[in-house]
Amino acid sequence: MASPDLNDVVSLLTVARERSFTRAAILLGVSKSSLSRTVTSLETKLGMPLLLRTTRSVATTEAGQRLLDAIAPKLEEIKAELRAVAELPERPVGTVRISAADYIANQYVWPKLQGLLREHRDLHVELINDYGVFSIAADRFDVEVRLGDQVEKGMIAVRIAPDETVAIVASPEYLQERPAPTDPGGLTDHNCINLRIPTEDTVMQWELRKGTRRLDVRVGGQLVFDNPYQMLDAALKGFGLAYLPKALVEPDVQAGRLRWVLEDWCPTFTGHHAYYATQHQSSLAVRLVIGALHCR
Repeated sequence: MASPDLNDVVSLLTVARERSFTRAAILLGVSKSSLSRTVTSLETKLGMPLLLRTTRSVATTEAGQRLLDAIAPKLEEIKAELRAVAELPERPVGTVRISAADYIANQYVWPKLQGLLREHRDLHVELINDYGVFSIAADRFDVEVRLGDQVEKGMIAVRIAPDETVAIVASPEYLQERPAPTDPGGLTDHNCINLRIPTEDTVMQWELRKGTRRLDVRVGGQLVFDNPYQMLDAALKGFGLAYLPKALVEPDVQAGRLRWVLEDWCPTFTGHHAYYATQHQSSLAVRLVIGALHCR
């Protein structure tokens, strides 16, 4: 037995609802004779009559009504989904996955997204906090946020934050026990609080700059964390020196809870950028997220 065609079922449904081949043919944009042949062909494929035809009206047989009761709701669901897909270019829907370090997510990403999410209730954001560098395609991210503006092939970079200075700090209590180093070489004599980069399985080096001089210093200490907030807490409690974003620690320095160390060696980096693949330009959801994050 030949398989029934979905278009044949739609034709049957239209005739049954209108109770008229003439009205159904007008709605479907076909001739009455063509519509009649389509329904007859469907009946032949199923091996039973589906419609009772008279000169004045059309009604479904028991088999025809059973078929329509089962299929009509599903056809409406399909139509609804097709309408929703057709509207995708006009309204932001779906999930935008963003990878960003937790400090940047808290400082620049999450605050900027709140208004956008309240305005567009069908837009969803998945914000993954991590210090690693991901492959947007392989790790299924739509946007990755990281320092710098070097654009890889097929990627677009949009600045979302000003240039960032990283500073070394310690508590007054710690510096009473161990005087602050006067040069980077003195860091090896101190208890330094480190940050581990999970995706690279390594501890981050401290990059220091003074004029044209640049040093990458590998320091040691009792503590290694995977986020700056625990590092800050440890520094406040006197466990050692911490290498952290200046904007994060400045309130504690101003309040006297922390002090600058090797301040003239603190480097400034090109601010954080949001990276996304060129093929994502067609996604309204991604474009709106990038627009919200953009540093103007």
